[in-house]
Amino acid sequence: MKKIALIGICSICLCFSSFSQVKLVVDYDSGPVSHGVVALGKALVKKGESVKLYSHSDPLEDAGIRVILVDPAAPNKGQKEIEKEGYSIENQKGEIHVKATDEIGAMYGLLAISDELRHGKGLADIKDQAVNPAMEYRIVKFNLPWSPYRDSEATRIHTKVCRDLNFWERFLDMMVENRLNVLSLWNNHPFPYMVRTENFPDASPFDQREMEEWQDFWHSLFRMAKDRGIQTFIVNWNIVVSPSFVEAYGGEEYNDLSEQVIQYTRESVATLIDEYPDLTGIGVTLADWMGTFDEKMTPEEREGWIEETFVQGMKDAERKVKFLHRSVLAGDPMAMREVLANAELEDPALVEIKFNWSHGHSTPKLAITHDYHSGELDQRFWDPIPEDYNIQWMIRNEDFFILRWGQPDFVREHLKENNHTYVNGYFIGSEGYIPALDYSHVPSPQKTWQYAFEKQWMFYKVWGRLLYDDGLPDHYFEDEITLRYGEGTGKGLLKAYKLASNVPMRLASFYRATWDYTLYAEGFLAPEPSNHEAFFDRSSPFISLEELVNHETLDPGLMSISDFVKSKLQENGVSEKMGPLDLADLAEIEAKEILELLGDLRRMESNYSGALQSELDDMETWAYLGLYFADKVRAGVAWEFHRQAENRVKKDEAISYLERCVGHWDEVIRLTKDRYRSVPHVSTEHYGEEFTTFSWEQFRPQVVRDLEIVKKSK
Repeated sequence: MKKIALIGICSICLCFSSFSQVKLVVDYDSGPVSHGVVALGKALVKKGESVKLYSHSDPLEDAGIRVILVDPAAPNKGQKEIEKEGYSIENQKGEIHVKATDEIGAMYGLLAISDELRHGKGLADIKDQAVNPAMEYRIVKFNLPWSPYRDSEATRIHTKVCRDLNFWERFLDMMVENRLNVLSLWNNHPFPYMVRTENFPDASPFDQREMEEWQDFWHSLFRMAKDRGIQTFIVNWNIVVSPSFVEAYGGEEYNDLSEQVIQYTRESVATLIDEYPDLTGIGVTLADWMGTFDEKMTPEEREGWIEETFVQGMKDAERKVKFLHRSVLAGDPMAMREVLANAELEDPALVEIKFNWSHGHSTPKLAITHDYHSGELDQRFWDPIPEDYNIQWMIRNEDFFILRWGQPDFVREHLKENNHTYVNGYFIGSEGYIPALDYSHVPSPQKTWQYAFEKQWMFYKVWGRLLYDDGLPDHYFEDEITLRYGEGTGKGLLKAYKLASNVPMRLASFYRATWDYTLYAEGFLAPEPSNHEAFFDRSSPFISLEELVNHETLDPGLMSISDFVKSKLQENGVSEKMGPLDLADLAEIEAKEILELLGDLRRMESNYSGALQSELDDMETWAYLGLYFADKVRAGVAWEFHRQAENRVKKDEAISYLERCVGHWDEVIRLTKDRYRSVPHVSTEHYGEEFTTFSWEQFRPQVVRDLEIVKKSK
C-alpha cells in the first residue's frame, strides 16, 4: 500500500480507538486500491467503526474484509466471470471477500461496500453481488480554457480554476465515485503548454520557469488521475500551430500543410508521450482546419496528414499509448480504417462518433451524426465490424448549462438501444460549457457547493453509474438524494428529476438541431440555423413561433407542426408518428406532475438546510418551461391551421395559447432572476450587446413578440 493511504487509515484508528474495529486484508501497493481503502475507512468511521490493515501474509483467521486479486484465466466455480474493472463481493461465513482481476476492480468493490454503508447497511447486511462494466470506456469530455476551440468569456472565466489542482482533486474524486474512468482534455493546440521540442523550442511562448510550472501541473494532474484508476487523454484539433510558432518560424496558424508543420506536429506528439509517462493516450480530430468546408483536402489527404504526424509521432515515442481518432466530418470511413489498420497500435483505437450531432440529450434513437455535413449515417463505420478500433458515442450537451439534469431512464434506454458489439464506450460533456467555476448562481445559503460540476452532481452520477452498471436500480439514486437532503426526499425528488429532465429532451427531439449553436434548449434558443434558412429571421437567438412551426423534427417518430397541419387538411389518414398536439399534451401532463410533487417536497425545505431549495427551484423552472413548450406548440398548430385554412377561430386560439406562454415565461423569470446571474453564453456573443449574456428575463420581449406577430397577422 502507498504510505499516504496507510497514514490516512491509521489516523482514523488513532482518533477513534474506542470504536469497534474492522480487519481489512489487502496486499497491493496501488493508488486505486488505496483510494478504495480510504473511502471505506471514512464510511466505517461514520458508523462508529474503524479499520486496521493487514496483509495476506499475516496469520489472521477472521478478517472482516479481504481484497483478493484473481487470475482472469482461472475457472470461477460457476460464479459470474469477473472482467476488467469488474468485481464480486462474497460473504464467506462472516468474512467479506472482494474479488477482482485488477486493482481498479478491487477499488470499485471497496467503493461498493462503502456505498452500502453510507446508505445505512451494516457489514453483516451486505449481500453477494457481481458487477462488470457495461461500458469499457466511461469518458468525460472536458474542454480546457487555454487555446480554446470556442473562445469566449464563457470559456476564459474558468482559466484560474482550471489551473488549480485542488479543483482537479475534487473533480477526479467525483469521477471515481461515479465510476467514470477516462478524463479527456480538449483544446485547439495543447503542445506549447506541455512540452518544448528540440527543433521548435520557440513554439512555446513560456520561459523556462513558466514551462516548468506548467509541466509540474500536468505531471501532478496525470498522477492524481492514475492513482484513482482514471485514464487521461490529451486531444489536439488537427492542423494548427501556436501564434508563437508562426512568429518564430513563419507559416500559417491554421491549415498550414507545409513539411515544417508536419515535422513540428510529429515531434510534439513524440515529445509529449515521452515527457508524461502517466498520460494514457493522445487524440486528434478531423474537420475545421483540414479544409472541411471548402474541400481543400480529400478524406484521404486528411487521413494521410494524421498518419504522417500523429501516428508516426506515436511510433517515434519510447512507449506505446492509446489513440483517439475523432470521426467528425470524416467523409469516408474507409480512409480512416486504412490508417488505423497500419498504425501498429497495442490497443484498438477509440473512434468517437457524435450521437445526434451536438445534441445527444434528445432521443435515444440514432438519427444523425457529425460524420457528414448532411448528418447522414454511414454504416461503413461499423459494417463490417471493425478490428482495429471500437466506437464510443459522444453524448454532447449544448442544451442545459444552468439548470440541473438527471434522467436514469433515458440513460438505460440509450444503452439498451445503442450497445452494439462495436461500441465500447460513451463520452459525456460540452463544447460551449466548462463545469469548473460556478459563475451562474448568486451567493446564498442555498449555494452549498463550490464548483459547477458539484451542482450538477446528478448528471454525472446518472451517466457514470449506469455506464458502469446498467442494472443499477432507482433506489440507489433515491438513497443518494436521501443522504443529501434527508428522509422522505429520495423518491419524490428522483421522480421530479426524471420528469424535469424530459423537458429539454422533448424540445431537442422535436426541433432538429445539428452543430453547437443550433439549439440551447433550456433557453429556448437557436442562435444559428440547422436547416430551412428561409424561416430563420435572425431577429434574435430566440426560437420564434415561425421557426418552431416550420422546423423539421430530429426524432423520426415525431411529426412536425407544418407536416401535421398539411396532413390534417389533406385528410391523409392516421400517421404512426406522434403528432405535435399529443407531444404538447404529454409535456403538460409531466409539467403538472412536477408541480404536484414539489408541493410535498417544498414542505421539507424548513427541515433540511442547504441546496434542497435550489434543487426544487430548478425542477419548478423546468416545469414552467415544459408548460411553455406545450402551449407554444399548440399555438403553432393553431396558427398554421389559420394560415393554411384562413380559420379565424384558430387565430384566436393561437393568441390564447401565446398569452398563456407569456404567463409561463414570467414564472420562469420569477424562479430564476434572483438566483441566477445574467451569464456569458458562447452561442449568442455575435448577436450584439443585448445578447452577449443570457438570462430568461432578457428574452421576455421575444416571448411577447410571438404574441404580437400573431395578433397583427391577417
